[in-house]
Amino acid sequence: QVQLVESGGGLAQAGGSLRLSCAASGRTFSSYGMGWFRQAPTKEREFVSAISGTGRITYYADSVKGRFTISRDSAKNTVYLQMNSLKPEDTAVYYCAADLLGVGTDPNDLDYWGKGTLVTVSS
Repeated sequence: QVQLVESGGGLAQAGGSLRLSCAASGRTFSSYGMGWFRQAPTKEREFVSAISGTGRITYYADSVKGRFTISRDSAKNTVYLQMNSLKPEDTAVYYCAADLLGVGTDPNDLDYWGKGTLVTVSS
């Protein structure tokens, strides 16, 4: 079992920044990949970014590449998503998820999910 708790969401203006955190517990943190996904109202959950257990491999959706940065701190069992140059279209509930087998970018491949944190970007 892996427990995930997101934090850091809130209201930001377009062009601003937020940093999301996801605290993990329950298994050896470096043994699984982590991902961030988001879901806007009336839309399906979509991939945002992912990072391998070692932190050496990262992936980004085209829509956030160059603006968002994923990282992980094994000492704190936490994954971060630094979001810069925010746009109104980034408004969504952001979820972190754990992939016990790899670095999943498909929501169907992720094994554990947090409850999400809301990010709202005003224009």
